[in-house]
Amino acid sequence: MGKLDGQVAVITGGARGQGRAHAMALAAEGADIVLCDITAQVASVAYPLGSEQDLAETVELVRATGRRCLPITADVRSREQMDSVAAQTVADFGRIDILLANAGIASSALIADMPEQTWRDMIDINLTGVFHSFHAVVPHMVERGRGRIVATSSIVARMGARKSGHYTAAKWGVVGLVKSLALEVAEHGITVNAVLPAGVQTDMIMNPATYRELMPDIENPTRADAMAMFEAGGGLIQPAEVSEMILVLVSESGRRYNGEAITISGGMSANTI
Repeated sequence: MGKLDGQVAVITGGARGQGRAHAMALAAEGADIVLCDITAQVASVAYPLGSEQDLAETVELVRATGRRCLPITADVRSREQMDSVAAQTVADFGRIDILLANAGIASSALIADMPEQTWRDMIDINLTGVFHSFHAVVPHMVERGRGRIVATSSIVARMGARKSGHYTAAKWGVVGLVKSLALEVAEHGITVNAVLPAGVQTDMIMNPATYRELMPDIENPTRADAMAMFEAGGGLIQPAEVSEMILVLVSESGRRYNGEAITISGGMSANTI
């Protein structure tokens, strides 16, 4: 028997990266999975976002575990679309036990030079998208008297970061949103937490645009250059390592975690509040 037998999890940003790893981890413990992803590009993002092919591959990986998997193309920036994701999940599966509000983007700009649209895209996806996801599933969880919610923040929420003021602001806001919702729904048997990983080895980091930002002194930096740089600093976190913490929070063993902002940082937390 798995820790999550019979449960249903909705995962935003589920096409690849951390979303895919979390889907696989929860499915392996018996959960059926609903994968929500925009599968389209955002103009202010310099690297390719998850595609329809990525989403289809994740669906097949989940179904290979023997669990049901429903893909839904939806944009977390839209309250209506996220409400529809929740309604379709309940219609098809009868319940929502778990929400992983994981969808997010990264971009780079100095605050003084930042285009308005770059700011808006970041806040709309990385913060308002979490709000829309919460807003969509909480009424159902309240009605059932139980639920587990985990949002993906970042270690950057606890620190400043050059050319990432918009990202830092959004991820800090996620922590505040999590803590506030935790207070509002605890009496209904719902827990709400955030995970704050340091750099995770996903396409958000492993792409040429990010290599150029991280290594401006190297002409056409490669993946090998990036990996060498990260290894010198202790190495990137693997998505499955974040999934291990997610499993704790969404299973019965996570019942005592509520309103927590849990860092997974390989020691970076020693330099943060």
